[in-house]
Amino acid sequence: MLQMFDPQLIAATSPFWSELSPLAWFLWKLAQVLMFVLPLALLVAALVLADRKIWAAVQMRRGPNVVGAFGLLQTIADALKFFFKEIIVPAGSDKFLFLLAPVLALVMAFLAWAVIPVAPGWVISDVNIGVLYVLAISSMGVYGIIIGGWASNSKYPFMGALRSAAQMVSYEVSIGFIILTVIFLSGSMNLTAIVAAQEGGLFNWNMFRLNPVGEYGIWNLLLFPVMFYMGVLFFISALAETNRPPFDLPEAESELVAGYQVEYSSTPFLMFFFAEYVNIMLLCSMMTILFLGGWYAPIDIGLENPIIPPFLWFFLKTAFLFFMFAMVKAIVPRYRYDQLMRLGWKVFLPTSLAAVVFVSTFVVFLG
Repeated sequence: MLQMFDPQLIAATSPFWSELSPLAWFLWKLAQVLMFVLPLALLVAALVLADRKIWAAVQMRRGPNVVGAFGLLQTIADALKFFFKEIIVPAGSDKFLFLLAPVLALVMAFLAWAVIPVAPGWVISDVNIGVLYVLAISSMGVYGIIIGGWASNSKYPFMGALRSAAQMVSYEVSIGFIILTVIFLSGSMNLTAIVAAQEGGLFNWNMFRLNPVGEYGIWNLLLFPVMFYMGVLFFISALAETNRPPFDLPEAESELVAGYQVEYSSTPFLMFFFAEYVNIMLLCSMMTILFLGGWYAPIDIGLENPIIPPFLWFFLKTAFLFFMFAMVKAIVPRYRYDQLMRLGWKVFLPTSLAAVVFVSTFVVFLG
């Protein structure tokens, strides 16, 4: 589908690219983007339904089961309802910024997917600094929340926006240090190269480094507890980064009504909601790439044409992580805000920094 970055394919099609006009080249690239974005949008609808079904199962109720067979069209019906509702803009708000905020949040959520490889060659832009790109774009996504909270000209949205800014900055620091440990082990910031470094089965994945005949041999036994802990920290930090329970303090309905989006309705609210789930999928995919071997199977059986294609392994791992996100939301009670900040700055930051020192020293002396 998007295998335009395979060197052999590029060499074979170089006359084709040289003969394209600028307009044709733009239309081809637009088609590539749509081939990625449209399945992603449909996947968001499926994940929202799965989220609600999982909560319902934990609470021993049925969940959505009326619209369509087994309630499968419930998310589509909800989206259409939001599309046709009236957009209400508060009288005292900054109207331009009020409407810009959800657009900014959604655009940044989709932009980060440009460098996510879901299978060998299946990536829109296979850049060498893919990790930095994802961190930069995801950091900019908080501006949509801050602008939305400020432009609403109401105290509850503004307090939610401030909470979100502090929370995302706090946990992005630890996420950055956690990703550094993976970069040291793979020797690259290219996401495809990071996945390629984990080839060979479950015990070569960064979260389960137990291969006694791998790159570091028996010394992997020292590396395993550190990298497993980094994987757990990344998962918890991803919950905080996406404002998911138990870290949904920017949207705490018992304290802030609905937080930064309380004044939003109709399509702008839908865009905020959509951006949140796209970001959840992004961080699940990033954890799959960084710690769980990307598109590689848990057991390396050496088949050139595997029964389960690579992109399906990637999807299954990402879906499992999303299931864990949903289970945490259904089970774990919400933190207080001081507990949230203390966890980020007094636990995650020092331990991830210590892991960076350990892994860098490990790689220098044993690599």
